[in-house]
Amino acid sequence: MEKQDVSKTKKNLGNSQPPIQLYKEYCRSKVLGFQEQWQRGLNEWSRKQNEKDKITFACVLGKPHSSGSSERIQLSGMYNVRKGKMQLPVNRWTRRHVILCGTCLIVSSVKDSLTGKMHVLPLIGGKVEEVKKHQHCLAFSSSGPQSQTYYICFDTFTEYLRWLRQVSKVASQRISSVDLSCCSLEHLPANLFYSQDLTHLNLKQNFIRQNPSLPAARGLNELQRFTKLKSLNLSNNHLGDFPLAVCSIPTLTELNVSCNALRAVPASVGAMHNLHTFLLDGNFLQSLPAELENMHQLSYLGLSFNEFTDIPEVLEKLTAMDKLCMSGNCMETLRLQALRRMPHIKHVDLRLNIIRKLVADEVEFLQHVTQLDLRDNKLGDLDAMIFNNLEVLHCERNQLVTLSICGYFLKALYASSNELVQLDVYPVPNYLSYMDVSRNRLENVPEWVFESRKLEVLDIGHNQICDLPARLFCNSSLRKLLAGHNQLARLPERLERTSVEVLDVQHNQLVELPPNLLLKADSLRFLNASANKLENLPPATLSEETNSILQELYLTNNNLTDKCVPLLTGHPHLKILHMAYNRLQSFPASKMAKLEELEEIDISGNKLKAIPTTILNCRRMHTVIAHSNCIEVFPEVMQLPEIKCVDLSCNELSEVTLPENLPPKLQELDLTGNPRLALDHKTLELLNNIRCFKIDQPSAGDASGAPAVWSHGYTEASGVKNKLCVAALSVNNFCDNREALYGVFDGDRNVEVPYLLQCTMSDILAEELQKTKNEEEYMVNTFIVMQRKLGTAGQKLGGAAVLCHIKHDPVDPGGSFTLTSANVGKCQTVLCRNGKPLPLSRSYVMSCEEELKRIKQHKAIITEDGKVNGVTESTRILGYTFLHPSVVPRPHVQSVLLTPQDEFFILGSKGLWDSLSIEEAVEAVRNVPDALAAAKKLCTLAQSYGCHDSVSAVVVQLSVTEDSFCCCELATTGSVPPPSPGIFPPSVNMVIKDRPSDGLGVPSSSSGMASEISSELSTSEMSSEVGSTASDEPPSGALNDSSSAYPSEQRCMLHPVCLSNSFQRQLSSATFSSAFSDNGLDSDDEEPIEGVFTNGSRVEVEVDIHCSRAKEKEKQQHQLQMPAEASDEGIVISANEDEPGLPRKADFSSVGTIGRRRANGSVAPQERSHNVIEVATDAPLRKPGGYFAAPAQPDPDDQFIIPPELEEEVKEIMKHHQEQQQQPPPLPQQPLQRQFPTDQLPDCYDTPL
Repeated sequence: MEKQDVSKTKKNLGNSQPPIQLYKEYCRSKVLGFQEQWQRGLNEWSRKQNEKDKITFACVLGKPHSSGSSERIQLSGMYNVRKGKMQLPVNRWTRRHVILCGTCLIVSSVKDSLTGKMHVLPLIGGKVEEVKKHQHCLAFSSSGPQSQTYYICFDTFTEYLRWLRQVSKVASQRISSVDLSCCSLEHLPANLFYSQDLTHLNLKQNFIRQNPSLPAARGLNELQRFTKLKSLNLSNNHLGDFPLAVCSIPTLTELNVSCNALRAVPASVGAMHNLHTFLLDGNFLQSLPAELENMHQLSYLGLSFNEFTDIPEVLEKLTAMDKLCMSGNCMETLRLQALRRMPHIKHVDLRLNIIRKLVADEVEFLQHVTQLDLRDNKLGDLDAMIFNNLEVLHCERNQLVTLSICGYFLKALYASSNELVQLDVYPVPNYLSYMDVSRNRLENVPEWVFESRKLEVLDIGHNQICDLPARLFCNSSLRKLLAGHNQLARLPERLERTSVEVLDVQHNQLVELPPNLLLKADSLRFLNASANKLENLPPATLSEETNSILQELYLTNNNLTDKCVPLLTGHPHLKILHMAYNRLQSFPASKMAKLEELEEIDISGNKLKAIPTTILNCRRMHTVIAHSNCIEVFPEVMQLPEIKCVDLSCNELSEVTLPENLPPKLQELDLTGNPRLALDHKTLELLNNIRCFKIDQPSAGDASGAPAVWSHGYTEASGVKNKLCVAALSVNNFCDNREALYGVFDGDRNVEVPYLLQCTMSDILAEELQKTKNEEEYMVNTFIVMQRKLGTAGQKLGGAAVLCHIKHDPVDPGGSFTLTSANVGKCQTVLCRNGKPLPLSRSYVMSCEEELKRIKQHKAIITEDGKVNGVTESTRILGYTFLHPSVVPRPHVQSVLLTPQDEFFILGSKGLWDSLSIEEAVEAVRNVPDALAAAKKLCTLAQSYGCHDSVSAVVVQLSVTEDSFCCCELATTGSVPPPSPGIFPPSVNMVIKDRPSDGLGVPSSSSGMASEISSELSTSEMSSEVGSTASDEPPSGALNDSSSAYPSEQRCMLHPVCLSNSFQRQLSSATFSSAFSDNGLDSDDEEPIEGVFTNGSRVEVEVDIHCSRAKEKEKQQHQLQMPAEASDEGIVISANEDEPGLPRKADFSSVGTIGRRRANGSVAPQERSHNVIEVATDAPLRKPGGYFAAPAQPDPDDQFIIPPELEEEVKEIMKHHQEQQQQPPPLPQQPLQRQFPTDQLPDCYDTPL
């Protein structure tokens, strides 16, 4: 091993320098445990003049930060430089090496940039200006009477902007303030001491040591030289021991030593008499020294997230303090006697402890406490009457059943997310202005609320309230009433004039609104009555004139009809209108024309056939959402000057009419799910200029390859800031059509991370699948590798993610599928099984006991908004590496075996699950046949229910049939070689499926995928929408002379015992697509295909569905044998009765095989069995002039397509092939058929046809 210096010279280590020991010591002391600093070290390496011996180790953990560096290089490059005034002719342009290092500009020779002469230009207090006479030129000037100027010409405009932004930040700094945070410093840099006038020094998130190992290095003891220092930040330096040197700086007024693993505070801190703010949060402190009482001017002492079990007694002497900050400690009991001895304390913050009770200790009243914060504790009952001067009470997320409060001076009450059934406030709180008691179990609004004359905001949502008294609306001060998610059957019928401006009554049982609600509520600006049973709307006026100022109206998911549309004209100032998923059939043009101020409209999920042309009167319209209707004519929305988003998916559009020029602000146009839509080349070229243009991909045979076991639809919608911070991933044919992968990614407020996750995670998962087949292992590894690949983007940005992977079990011969879900953050998955939601994800937030415990162990700071260091509320999320180890990327992984009872599963972002419960989401889309329409519905509901963030949803519909979930037992005797990993077990199926309107793909049955089947139907009661499949067969090794006979074998319901003389069949109905005529006859056939029975438009196909395990000697003569060295692939026929004139699509899938292909392209299964349909790999498509055309394959000669009209002929040839040794007759459209090599012919064939 060698050590390498900056000049690239190498020296051998001495005998007393064992390399492994050096490596271990270096990793232990400087690298391990500080991953976020490694990342920064990769981009922030530096150098020092005449530095000859800077040692670095390149190891598997990445290049660590520089151990001997004293400066930070932010920007560097070779540029043309000129010094002095531009007018002087003596100064000429010269190529120089320019470095922006810390707060200085360094200019040196290109050849001797490391050892030659350097010119240093201090930038703090200076200026940077643009030089207009030269392209990409900047002038850098220092401050002071002897200021100097350097002119630098940059090669590109990008470099010019980068230097301008960075240097402008440095020049704007004050000379007395230095920020060296996040610089991976181990000691204080030498140039820090050039000025002794520093007043503010920020050294947080470094590796500063009190006594550096290098003799020339400066440690924290040198801080005593700053005689004017007032503010010092040493947080997150992992000091371990309190820095005693800071106690000798008498001028300090603010000291931050948070998150340094301190276990004790020395008595010498009492010498800092001028200290006003002392932050000790995030350490391991259990006590404080008595000398702390000497800090007479100390007004703020941070003790949060330590290990205190009680309130320190020394705080009684710190009379300048008015706030007790002890959140996140280990207090189980709050002794009010300790608070009584601290009359100077007004604000008590004890959130995130484990307080279970309050002990009064004969204390009558605590008059000095005005604010009490007991959030996130373990309180079951709270009697706060002792705090008789209380103004603000926080007690959210406890286990409160009863709550009593003194109301003399109460101004704000926060008591959400408890189990309250009784809430008493005495006397009536005359100063109460804000009250939040949502997410409890209240059945009535407390009587004292009606008497609170200053109440402005009342949130009683998510309770069990059945009635709202009329006098509640009579409160003249009430401005905002949130009563959603209750059991309200009606509102007060006769309302007096009310001052309510915001009224939310969504998710109740309202059949109608009060008839005079909109007449009396002349101050109402916002009304949300979604998810009720409304059939009509109250009028806004009784004459032509109206006083309505209503701006936002949300009526989604009701029973509104066309009768309510004329009533909307009484709201001329309406800006946002959501009427999705009602019973609208038309929207009169005259009524739309009167809504001139409308900006956003959502009328999705109705039965509208057109959008009125008078929408052009709405000149401010920027969003039109009208998916899932019956719209046939493209509306004239493209002529609106402000239009940004248009969603017309899932309609019946056949053409698009566009103006010559698209609207300048148009950003999104969604036309997916319109099967009749045909766009010409010119229209496509014009629409492709839109930032986000979505349209269905044209069908090309089996190009989609979508397996019928699953089909998906997804949607993404931006939030109120018009910024799409979510992304969706959908790979129907992951890993060669054998698997599927879906994902949803949410970046909260950033766009970069979701996009990176969308582009990268599928590739990472594919690589991890090559290393292990264990679900939890490859999912966890995928997330960890993704964390590393985020690179610099993941240092201060992050995102939630959920991945769902469907794979075929390579071990189970029954052909079952496994769904594996992995998630971090608030992106989650829910599976619908038997109509009931089955959560597959977990949201790791502060409410999780184990996560809160882990966060406390790592001494992270949880701010009052419930976020780790004020950044993210999720404790497991991708990115945010600077929060490691408090925030980690390890996902929650859960796997389930898919059964016929599994209908679909939903992947959603944070915005979706914050607005909809999993039960509501499952119920909302269970009866929606189309996956795309289902995903659209979820996003629309979320936005109408109050989601203002970006939202994304993926709906994957499942059709797991019994043949994919066989529970038959294999014979225990004989050796069964396991199939290859990732390849499907042998199976022989034929699937003839009626494709519903949702466009589910149809798979090859040998992949274990079957046609769509309802869990309510048995195999003998399949309707025309259900395909029929032959069962999977066991490996040949299980069939030998010693195997048990049929009667002794255990079978599943799908695979009963078959007697040796019987041949069991089951009829299944299907309607054929364009590949066949409706009566079962091909256009050129004279006779029906044998085995296919026609009954009008229905076609019945005979297919064997039982397992065969008989001995060789018990097989009947009509059964033919198959070789044991090959596999089969099932033919899939997509059937669909389309309307006349509609374009027809067919989805086919290609699958892998096990065993050996024959030279003619046909495939033999690996097992020996009877009653097996031998078919080709893919269902052919009909050509206009002939029978079939095989879909595109890698090797056209490696296919053997058997048309149905030739099956009997081929069957006879195969049956007598051993004796005749001849090839099958040539197929139509395939005159160049390959010959059969005799050395690869099997001994016999097995086909039931």
